[in-house]
Amino acid sequence: MKLEFLGTRGNIETRTKRHRMHSSLMVSYYGKHVMVDCGEDWLGNLSDLQLNAMVITHAHPDHAWGLKEGAPCPIFAPQEVCEEIDDYPIQETRQIELRQATEIEGIHFEAFPVDHSTHAPAVGYRITAGRMTIFYVPDMVYIPDRDEALQEAQIYIGDGATITRSMVRKPKDDLIGHTPIRTQLTWCQKEGVPKAIITHCGSEIVKGDERVLRPKIQELAHERGVEAEIAYDGMEVVLR
Repeated sequence: MKLEFLGTRGNIETRTKRHRMHSSLMVSYYGKHVMVDCGEDWLGNLSDLQLNAMVITHAHPDHAWGLKEGAPCPIFAPQEVCEEIDDYPIQETRQIELRQATEIEGIHFEAFPVDHSTHAPAVGYRITAGRMTIFYVPDMVYIPDRDEALQEAQIYIGDGATITRSMVRKPKDDLIGHTPIRTQLTWCQKEGVPKAIITHCGSEIVKGDERVLRPKIQELAHERGVEAEIAYDGMEVVLR
């Protein structure tokens, strides 16, 4: 399984060469390519990608609005996302059932509901190809079934909105926002995930000096017995 970070920027105005496009991941396996998320930055920029399918985590602008002009391949998404994009000119949309592994081009995607937004319910995906498993969750506060989501995962790919500062809010009964990287690294420690990659980077990372921030994140990870790195646009990871 090969991973390519097509974009690593969160829903912020600032962009740099390393973090230019909205967060998106290409998962490739035996010549098949599945893109996870397609934010507004991708409008008019899909023709150069070789895509067999797309999978969407939720319907926020930085994750789904790149589909407003259509898509060159089938779109797979949970029911709430399918309803939100129903009026987009997409030729083929297929619904993913929560907590049921769906095979897409030889790759298995299992959608785990996560706390993030009441207006755009989100999921993270447990992605398995061959013997390799990762968990991809670019936007969230909490993973209710975290033990099952991260079980035997080789890599956790998580939300980079903030390093230690909490962006979690509870306006009513539901948690919304973003959990800091430090907390996510603790989850990896507890669930035995050896490596974390940070994507969907917020202003703290995009505006900051990664030469300073990278060692800070790696120190937090080392304290928990985990490896960690910050993803950047174009970064590739091959799992064997």
